[in-house]
Amino acid sequence: MNVLEKARRMLKAKAVRPTMIRVRLLAYLLAHPVHPTADQLYQALLPGFPTLSKTSVYNTLDKLLEVKLVRLITIDEKETRYDAGTGVHGHFLCKHCSDITDFAANPDYTGCTELSGYQIDDCNVYLTGICKVCLQNINKTQKEEKAV
Repeated sequence: MNVLEKARRMLKAKAVRPTMIRVRLLAYLLAHPVHPTADQLYQALLPGFPTLSKTSVYNTLDKLLEVKLVRLITIDEKETRYDAGTGVHGHFLCKHCSDITDFAANPDYTGCTELSGYQIDDCNVYLTGICKVCLQNINKTQKEEKAV
């Protein structure tokens, strides 16, 4: 099954009418797990969808958030990003290159006495630092500077 058909089926399963923009936007998120901003989504979809407006992108994202087909990522206070991976997982933001990496996270709060009697509906695990690629580049640059 191709990604467009997968997106169409996911929308129908949530009783959401699979309009062209909804299908294409969700398909893009499924095929490109890079946690784009709304503007990045708009720019990516525009070449194949010349009548697209930013308002349509925002309205579509709101609908996909409402039915929990998309997840809001607010790891950086300056921008909001979107993720089609709605299962429990964490996000690591590299402060050097701004890439966001998914990682397995299965927090178990059943032993947390402060939350005894609470109902947990959502969990966001955000970590920030420097990714291994950037660290390697930084270390390489530092070694080269010391050698000079």
